[in-house]
Amino acid sequence: METSYNTQCINKGEIIMKEEYKRPYVIAEAGCNHMGSMDIARDLIFTAKTFCGADAIKFQKRTPKELLTKEQYDAPHPNPANSYGETYGAHLEFLEFNLEQHIQLKKWCDEIGITYSTSVWDMTSAQEISSINPKFIKIPSACNTHYAMLNWLCDNYEGEIQLSFGMTTRSEEEEIVSLFERKQRAKDLILYNCTSGYPVPFKDVCLLELKRMNEQYRGRVKAIGFSGHHLGISVDVAAYVLEAEYIERHYTLDRTWKGTDHAASLEPDGVRKLKRNLDAVFQALRYKNEEILPIEKVQRDKLKYREH
Repeated sequence: METSYNTQCINKGEIIMKEEYKRPYVIAEAGCNHMGSMDIARDLIFTAKTFCGADAIKFQKRTPKELLTKEQYDAPHPNPANSYGETYGAHLEFLEFNLEQHIQLKKWCDEIGITYSTSVWDMTSAQEISSINPKFIKIPSACNTHYAMLNWLCDNYEGEIQLSFGMTTRSEEEEIVSLFERKQRAKDLILYNCTSGYPVPFKDVCLLELKRMNEQYRGRVKAIGFSGHHLGISVDVAAYVLEAEYIERHYTLDRTWKGTDHAASLEPDGVRKLKRNLDAVFQALRYKNEEILPIEKVQRDKLKYREH
């Protein structure tokens, strides 16, 4: 990640240089919004890079029969209108890409110059995705207490591990971070503030959790990020100001498409504007490097009050 402009403090005429903000890293979370189509997945990749300007695109990998109990697998989808199968298990199977397809997704990403990643929901998925060596692997909130999987990744995968803290207690948070510290992998860990809901009302976003997480974990882990399921993009900019260096948003080509996540996703123009706004705020988050900036000098000469 690119380091920011130096922020500066002025003390008795001396300029004290101090680095603070880093350029925000934007992840377009495609998830399963490809609806089981490799053609749509390719379009999501191309659009995320060439139109949106995202730094990374992330998919999801599940092994439904490992992830679900038989009762869960055979049960109907809780929202039948969004289902792609007669059962919840069949619905997930329809949306799954196999390892060979993920290899192709990564190849497309590498060719166009956008980082590929995937969330893994179970041990088999973690082992398969780690075999293709993505820059980072994401652990979703639902699986962040799958300690056997976390241990395996710490021991066998050398890249970054990004992990969301949605629907997670404070004691679970501490247990997770301590596990990575024991494994000497905490400096490869990026933690995300997240509220698990689709979509999340603004009152439940709880942005000040970022302040708590920074106070509690900055210095212990690599970085803090924000994964949002809300509407619009203003909250993400505030999250960045509150020192979330990574911003992840669900992303779709069409919010009206069939599926659970589309309604809580940004369309391409939303991701493009988010990236633009974050980059603008990144440039603005600095102290003055001199008392009167060059842009002000002409105005000062022309407009500043002087006694006659």
